[in-house]
Parts: sequence; C-alpha cells; structure tokens
Amino acid sequence: MATDKERMLAGKLYRAGGRELAGDMKKARVLTRLFNNSTEEQQEYRTELLRKLFEATKKNVYIEPPFHCDYGCHITIGNNFYANYDCIIIDVAPVVIGDNVLFGPRVGLYTAGHPIDAGVRNSQLEYGKSIKIGDNVWIGGNAVINPGVTIGNNVVIGSGSIVTQDIPDNVVAVGDPCRVLRKITDEDKKLWQAQKAEYDRDIDR
Repeated sequence: MATDKERMLAGKLYRAGGRELAGDMKKARVLTRLFNNSTEEQQEYRTELLRKLFEATKKNVYIEPPFHCDYGCHITIGNNFYANYDCIIIDVAPVVIGDNVLFGPRVGLYTAGHPIDAGVRNSQLEYGKSIKIGDNVWIGGNAVINPGVTIGNNVVIGSGSIVTQDIPDNVVAVGDPCRVLRKITDEDKKLWQAQKAEYDRDIDR
C-alpha cells in the first residue's frame, strides 16, 4: 500500500487533499504569503524563507515577489538563480533547476497533469511528471514549461513559448509548441563578448 504523497512523487495517479499533502501545502502557503508580503529591505529574510520553502537551494537565489508554488519542498535550485515577477511552479512532481538560470516575468513550470478521460478526471485523480532545467538557461517571459519536460544546458527559450517536449543543449527554441530555432554558435559568443568588452571600456566605474 502507498500513500497519495508516495504515489504523487512516483508519477502515479493520486488524489490531492489527504492529511499529509494538505500539511505540506499549508506550510507552503504560509511561507509564500510571508515572502510575498515582505519588503525590499528584507532580503536576508526573503532568502531565509526560500530556504525553508524549497527542498534545496545553493548560493544567490533571488525571486521577485509575487511567487507561488504548491508545495515548495519538491523544488531544488542551483547557484545564481533569478526569477522575475509572477513566477508559478506547480511542484506535484520534483522540479530541478540548475546553475545560472534566469526566468523572465510570468514564467510557469507545471508538473501537474490530469487524465484525458473525463470520468477518471472527475473522480479528482491527477498525476505529475518531473521538470528538469539544466545550467546556463534563460527562459523568456510568459513561457510555460509542461509536465515531464527536460531543458538542456546553455539554452534560450523565447518569450511566450509553450514547451511540451524536451529541448537539447546549446539551442534557441521558441514557439507554441516550442521548437528548436537554431543552434547557439561560436559566432554568438564572439558577438556578445565583443559587446561586453565595449561595455567594460565605456562604463563609468
């Protein structure tokens, strides 16, 4: 026999609302409410709340309020993470985010799925599939990452994209549904490093 939480984290059909899941969700609601009601002068407090909310975080995790999630305790975040306003992570399955990841405003990560059959769906059974995001990823505003998706390393996801399938390393991907537009090349590196060098020369320090 397994609990609904055990079935949920195994990617099997489960029913939300049991005592164990309700307790986890209540904790997340309290922590996100405190986080979203905090002020810009309370950065250390915000970081403390995020460490309590997430399963694991590394250094330099910064999220602009408001932020929402279901449980929080199924989310792992790497170094140097930034999420702009209105980020939503539905974490009924594990969400793993790598190092140096940037989210534009209103990015959504949705691990939750619902049965296509209406009879099963109406019985309040649902399921989840894990989302994984690699290192050095930039996800543009209003993008949606769907259940079960893995995004590789060094990827740019265009704003407004709906990502329904895995995205490989070293590409720009855009659209609904999101598809690979092109590879990221050495020419991209040369172009942007030249612009950075110009910035370094020009900026008044």
